[in-house]
Formats: sequence, C-alpha cells, structure tokens
Amino acid sequence: MPSALRLSSMLGILLAVQFYIGWNVYAWLSALTGRVPGAVYWTLFALVSMSYLIARLSARYVPGFVSRLMKRIGSYWFIVLQYGLLLLPFSNLAVYALYTASVPYDASIRYAGFGTAAAIAVIFARGSWNAWTPVVRTYCVTVAKKAGGRERLRIAAASDLHLGGVVGRGYLQTLVDRVNELKPDIVLLPGDVLDDDIGPFKRARMDDIIGGFRAELGTYAVLGNHEYYGGSIEEYTALMAKAGIPVLTDETLLVADSFYLIGRKDKTAEGRGGRKTIEALLDGADRSLPLFLLDHQPSALKEAAASGIDLSLSGHTHRGQMAPNHLITRRLFELDWGYKRIGPLHAVVSSGYGTWGPPIRLGSRSEIVLIDVTFAPEDGSPEAPHSAT
Repeated sequence: MPSALRLSSMLGILLAVQFYIGWNVYAWLSALTGRVPGAVYWTLFALVSMSYLIARLSARYVPGFVSRLMKRIGSYWFIVLQYGLLLLPFSNLAVYALYTASVPYDASIRYAGFGTAAAIAVIFARGSWNAWTPVVRTYCVTVAKKAGGRERLRIAAASDLHLGGVVGRGYLQTLVDRVNELKPDIVLLPGDVLDDDIGPFKRARMDDIIGGFRAELGTYAVLGNHEYYGGSIEEYTALMAKAGIPVLTDETLLVADSFYLIGRKDKTAEGRGGRKTIEALLDGADRSLPLFLLDHQPSALKEAAASGIDLSLSGHTHRGQMAPNHLITRRLFELDWGYKRIGPLHAVVSSGYGTWGPPIRLGSRSEIVLIDVTFAPEDGSPEAPHSAT
C-alpha cells in the first residue's frame, strides 16, 4: 500500500474513532443537561481530541506555552481515546439492555455514561499511581568470564525517561536520588532520555540534574528513537557531555580494563545514515572480557547472542504502557519486558522510567533496573532471579 494511501487510511480510522467517542459523550451530556448546542460542543471536542496533533503541527507558529498546553491536553486525551474505544461498546449494550427492560432512554444513557466515566476515573487513578511510583527491579546474573580484577559489578539503569513537558525536573531528581541510594558502580541510560523536543530539557536545565548520578565508573547513555524524532542529536549529546554523560553512538568503550560497553545507535538510524552491526562494533575488542551492550530497541537479541554479547540492556517497549497494549508488544518483540537467557546472552528489557503521552501505566510499572553481575569463569551461569521493591 502506498504511504500516502496508508496515511489517509490511518487518519480516516482515527477520525471515525474520534467521532464515535464524541457522539457518545454528546449523547450522555444531552441526557444529563438537556440538549447541548451542537456547534459549540463539536468545536470544543475537535480542539481537545486533536490537540496533540495540533500542538505538533503548530509548534512554530504559536506561543510555546500554548503548544505545551495543547500537547499536555492531547496526552491525557489518549486515555479517553483508548479506553473509550474499549469500554463504549459495552456501554452501548448496557443502554440497549436497560431500554429493553423499560428504563427510559435518557435514564439508560445517564446510567451507562456514569458507569463508563467511573471506569475511566479508576483507570486514571490507578494508572497515575503506577506511573509516578517507580519500583526498583533487581536481576542477578553470572557472566562466565574474568573482568580484570573485578569479581562483581553493580549496574543501575533507567530507560525511556521521556523528559519533556510532562516528565520534568522533579521526577528526574527522584530518579537521581533513588539511583544514588543503590550505590551502583556504573549507571546506564538505554535511550529515549528525551521526549522528542529538546526545548523543555533546556528550559528546565535538566542537564544540571541528570549529571548528579554518583557511580565509580560513570554514567553512559545511548540514543533512542525519540532523540531522532526530535532532530537535535548534536545539541543533546553536547549537553549530556557537559553533564558528564557520554552518549555512545556506535562506539565500543573499554571500562576500567575490566569489560567492554558497546553503545549502538537506535534502530531508527537504519533509515538515517545507517548504524553498525554488532560484529562491526566488536572489531578489535578482546572478546575474552565481558561484553555489555546498550541497544534501545530489543530487536537484535539473536544477533547479540550470536556475537557473544554477555549482557544486553534495552527499553523502548514500555511493556505496552497501557493494557492491553502489552499483548501487541509481546508479539512484536522476542522479549518485550523482563529477563531472558539466549545462549550466552543475558537479555534485560526495561518497561522504562518515564511515560510517552499520558503519565498513565496499566499492566506496566515505571521502574529502575538494578543488575548485580558476578564474574565467575567456571560458573554455569544460571538464569537470573529477580525481584521488585
């Protein structure tokens, strides 16, 4: 299907879903208050339901605070869009059942509408809790190699921060404080530190906060797809470097003469100049030392295992962020969340620390990952036990 036709089809489906939700809300408000002026309602509904798209398209032409407000409204609208589509068919059936049971039509709409609104309110409350109260998820792995004089390594990682207009300084400071309490040897940020636009990151001076991680071996990051979407990679990497955090872009680094840290460009780079294969990144490396890979999207786990990578760390999936989206990410990726052993590879995929769109998580939880690595050349390297706190 040509890209223009595909885009038109997707836009048509989106508009149809928006109209379906809008029509249901209009019917409910009319049943509650009497007839609602249609012209006023549909104008306001169009502004709210399309506010995220409007914000993205008009960012250069309207004051920044207007664009940020529209984007935030649009972010929260995603909750109504997804769960309205899932819940409203049941609401419609409830109206039909009540009406056939001789309940007046307007009363049937009111009762069903209140039920749907209550369900969305519960989703909002629980989802907000899951998003703003991160857990520390711990994995213990054994790598059957020597690492110089090191017997153990404590890694703290946080993927998908999505720093921007919704996830800001306060939540970032919470991350820095929680990570420092874990006393890691090294801190890793596997992509999507930014939520597209670098503007909020600069205005709020978040680089001052993100440079506050304390770890003997330092803090390292790689690019995610959202850094590419924002289009300010050079400026972003310069700000991170100023904060003391190198962003590895298809680079291999020997850390403390003990292990290699391999940082891949995001998969998005394949259509924007390309990225190196894992084998190419390992060219010249001493493979008798542990090999740790940062790759934002968990789309190359078999390639990593075949190349002898000992530990890979990814994010990107958010574990779907809002159920039942996890059923989709589970089909898209061999591992969309958690831990999996693939040959010599210990693969870890995080659900992420921040959120994209609304700060809501259902069937998913904001998390910090802690990986305790033991280097034991004679060990059989069992699968990793893990826990959440």
